[in-house]
Amino acid sequence: MAVIEAHKLRKVFGTTVALDNVDLRVEEGRILGLIGPNGAGKTTALNAILGLTSYEGELKVLGRDPWNSRDDLMRDVSFIADVAVLPRWIRVTQLLDYVQGVHPKFDRTRAEGFLARTDIKRTSKVRQLSKGMVAQLHLAIVMAIDAKLLVLDEPTLGLDILFRKQFYDSLLNDYFDRTRTIIVTTHQVEEVQDVLTDLMFINHG
Repeated sequence: MAVIEAHKLRKVFGTTVALDNVDLRVEEGRILGLIGPNGAGKTTALNAILGLTSYEGELKVLGRDPWNSRDDLMRDVSFIADVAVLPRWIRVTQLLDYVQGVHPKFDRTRAEGFLARTDIKRTSKVRQLSKGMVAQLHLAIVMAIDAKLLVLDEPTLGLDILFRKQFYDSLLNDYFDRTRTIIVTTHQVEEVQDVLTDLMFINHG
């Protein structure tokens, strides 16, 4: 089954063509790397897939039109951007409470189990954690959501090489199976090349 199908996907901002007639098909159980320099159109492609921007052409994600069926679609999709997006004032336990309240497919026990293997204290505020710990916290939350599609936009930006490796090792060993599909964007192809099943290069749309 195709999780994502795009045909002649196009997005223009003023005079800038962000996506230029992109064709894409991603089957269930694949790990697709969207590779390209900053400003190449990777995030625009993800925003279209996530229903965050309108577009021209045809696009189906899990059989749905993401722009018109976003609320329905996001029940089956989990998204992680640069780890800096977590609110810095919140405590770890409050964050778990919040996610449990808003996401019906969040498995708190699984998140707690993943965090137990880290040095993260439940009473700590996000601002007290190192960037590597914040990445571990974000990953624990994402991996505890039973999503059919996981979208990662430059998820290891700003992390040192050891934490980047741990991030992808955890993703492969603790999360991925043949029923889940993952899309990851990065401009550092060497760090994901051993993880990916498929590769798509994007530059100037």
